[in-house]
Amino acid sequence: MSAGPRSGDVAVIIPARDEAARIQATAAAAAGLPGVAFVVVVDDGSRDATAELARRAGAVVVRHARNRGKGAAMETGADAVRLVDQREARESPRHLLFLDADLADTAALAGPLAEPVRRGAADMTIAVFSATVKLGGHGLVVGLSGAGIRRATGWRPAQPLNGQRCLTRAAFEAARPLAPGWGVETGLTIDLLRQGLRVTEVQVDLAHRATGTGLRAQLHRARQFAGVARALAVRP
Repeated sequence: MSAGPRSGDVAVIIPARDEAARIQATAAAAAGLPGVAFVVVVDDGSRDATAELARRAGAVVVRHARNRGKGAAMETGADAVRLVDQREARESPRHLLFLDADLADTAALAGPLAEPVRRGAADMTIAVFSATVKLGGHGLVVGLSGAGIRRATGWRPAQPLNGQRCLTRAAFEAARPLAPGWGVETGLTIDLLRQGLRVTEVQVDLAHRATGTGLRAQLHRARQFAGVARALAVRP
């Protein structure tokens, strides 16, 4: 990372695995968001050029030698931001804006997601995509997560698995350790609500890649279902 302090009270963290097709566009678009000081891409064991393309876009890249899952990638990214904040001796730690790697150019529209956190009106925001993307059976996992969050907290988010979220540093630390793997969003929402923190949904015009209906996509959903179920099982 280049020396010297960076202006901006938000750091973007993008967990990524084998996202060479979109990571460069996503990281470049995220870097231009209002209040963003820098972008951290956590390459979670990619087998393609994800890391190199993220660097070309100007992102700070931290790499896992092997795939450790989304929750671990989010924690690694947050730790990298904390190191920068400490080096700069910041009085107030930066807010953490998490974005998925496959947003491409639409990441430039994520600014409203950070606004309630930046002005102190929310401890965490969750994106609600205004555009509907056909996800080929994803509703089963969404239903499990949404129903589980409602049973645990009394509130059901519109898009409980949405990975686009902005948190204060204090909120992020309050939720650690994060639920592993694909249960991270479900666990994060439950843990913060149970501690009385303020969670707000924000509609944004973001769009990510549809996951399809093939065998690989179905196996991915099975892993997601298992991850969400594990997160709920330890949060009765």
